[in-house]
Amino acid sequence: MLSNRREWMRSSAALLAGGLLPAQAAKKSGKYLVFVGTYTGADSKGVYACRWDSASGNLEVIGLAGEVTNPSWVTIHPNGKYLYAVSELGNDGSPTASVTSFTIDRNTAKLTKINTVASGGGGACHLVVDKTGKTLLVANYGTGSTGAFPVRDDGSLGEPPVVIQHHGSSVDQRRQRGPHAHGVFLSADNRFVFVPDLGLDQILSYKLDAAKSSISPNDPPFATVPPGSGPRHFAFHPKGKYAYAIDEMKSTVTAFTYDAAKGALNQMQNISTLPKDFTGEDNSAEIEIDAKGKFLYASNRGHDSITVFAIAKNGRLAVAGNTLTQGKAPRNFRIDPSGAYLLAENQGNNSIVVFRIDSKTGLLTPTGKTATVGKPVCMQFLAV
Repeated sequence: MLSNRREWMRSSAALLAGGLLPAQAAKKSGKYLVFVGTYTGADSKGVYACRWDSASGNLEVIGLAGEVTNPSWVTIHPNGKYLYAVSELGNDGSPTASVTSFTIDRNTAKLTKINTVASGGGGACHLVVDKTGKTLLVANYGTGSTGAFPVRDDGSLGEPPVVIQHHGSSVDQRRQRGPHAHGVFLSADNRFVFVPDLGLDQILSYKLDAAKSSISPNDPPFATVPPGSGPRHFAFHPKGKYAYAIDEMKSTVTAFTYDAAKGALNQMQNISTLPKDFTGEDNSAEIEIDAKGKFLYASNRGHDSITVFAIAKNGRLAVAGNTLTQGKAPRNFRIDPSGAYLLAENQGNNSIVVFRIDSKTGLLTPTGKTATVGKPVCMQFLAV
């Protein structure tokens, strides 16, 4: 293993010495670092690092990259130098969650802590850095709020954040008595932030002022999903005309047309992620669209599968197939940068399973390659 590691590092150094930028080098070599967010406990201590080779489809676990509590979502700064992790604490409504910034050592994959700030709420579960690298946005699930932090030149997070508290409820009195912000997603032009709120059955829309690290309600301020759906995550079609929400509570995808000038969403379709003969309990979790905009993927926790949808020219979805993830509770998955593979993270049995994507049909075939990481729930690729 050590000799393979040295060979991998030498090949990366040679590409960089040849004048290629990191992203260009990775595209040519197919080599990436992968940082995995987890829930900590007996099986995990924080953020883990792996190596990914898109040419061979090999995923090799390096080990613990940075120790931090419950980093259920991590994101990487646009310059590739810094990583940010939530600490998902306070889902009971107490404002105890935080966000930690790290520097990234590309040679060792080690993370070094810069600073930690309170997230402005409880149950921080998702975050992203805007495309200018000046603002970090975070969703607080437990208290139902959205925060915006200034990012300093050294990668540290400034304070205080701008925090907008969500208000309201929806039809499910067990899970929707109050707001539960579940993600923060940027529009392609970096002008808007979209926040699926599971407790409100809304996709909230905010205007982003990246230079001031500030957000404010958009007009219109939100779009809706069918009552009791519980929107969780969100994805834009690469052509910019459509957007999609994965609805956790009803295991559906809600499709929208998108007006990029206004940052406005209009619901056009709602479709199940589950096979018609499935009768068990399920909570859908993740959603992603391939780079060409041909296929949409959605994960199911309960059925423990990933459903593939074909995307028509008008943005509507049709089920193309469904593949079991060979594990339990696939909370997250990612399509690799080459577009040839999908990596499914099975939180329930500590596994990351590699699937090959058929470029014509979008369907998934297991490659037989897996990696073991405790409670994996998030994954980010970094070009080396």
